[in-house]
Amino acid sequence: MLRQTNDLQDLAIVATDSAIDSEIGDVKDLYFDDETWTIRYLVVDTGTWLSSRRVLISPMAAGKPDWTGKRLPVSLTREQVRCSPEIDTEMPVTRQHETDYLDYYSYPYYWGGVGLWGRGGYPNMLLPGYAGYGSAEATRGESDAAQARADARRRKGDPHLRSCTAVVGYHIEASDGEIGHVKSMLVDEDSWAIRYVVVSTSHWWFGHDVLVAPEWIHHVGWAEHSVSVDLTRDALKHAPWYDPAVPLSREMEIAVYKHYGRAGYWAGAAPATDKSLHSRVDA
Repeated sequence: MLRQTNDLQDLAIVATDSAIDSEIGDVKDLYFDDETWTIRYLVVDTGTWLSSRRVLISPMAAGKPDWTGKRLPVSLTREQVRCSPEIDTEMPVTRQHETDYLDYYSYPYYWGGVGLWGRGGYPNMLLPGYAGYGSAEATRGESDAAQARADARRRKGDPHLRSCTAVVGYHIEASDGEIGHVKSMLVDEDSWAIRYVVVSTSHWWFGHDVLVAPEWIHHVGWAEHSVSVDLTRDALKHAPWYDPAVPLSREMEIAVYKHYGRAGYWAGAAPATDKSLHSRVDA
């Protein structure tokens, strides 16, 4: 199931404490990895119980959301969150910050493997209770923790986490000119991968939203607040319309990929077609 980032930012985080008031706080932002376009952390405002400190919550701790009640249970206690490493969420979060955070919770590092989450495609595959997990130490050994920490030191000044909230409003640059702006993103609630960027072209065609997969983005100008896509304006203009009020079905996704002539991300997806030559930038 795909969810809008706006839906995730409406959730209250609920700890495992047995106390009546077990809410940790409310999700205010989402940090995604700009290399794999995967949500790595929820930025949670803890409110008055922790002096409005903002903390990071990994999807590795997340349970099944209660969309009706707008609550997300996590496998953490309030005390664990209170004692977690302080990270200034107003500043770039570096890989070194992440290793401190993951070490505190004894979570394995998600980078360095072949899947979105290091050893697989889902964050819960990295936690105790999942078949084949073993211990945190064993998982770290398999992932070569020494190399992961070396990578963290090397990238200390090279933050790779980006704010979903900040990216909203970025200009979309097609191969032949500007075409719209980022309106939101659609996230896979199982893998936490960003499957689509929702692009509003309302300044060109009234009320027209379309979907663009991260694989079709070839450059993000963080300083320029722009996203360059490997598609033409005409391809975007005639793409299937996206209605946020209608849940995105696999049939609708197939129509999007078929329009662009690209291969889908799901198992058994049809291969790319020659039509892709008309929608992508010439090499």
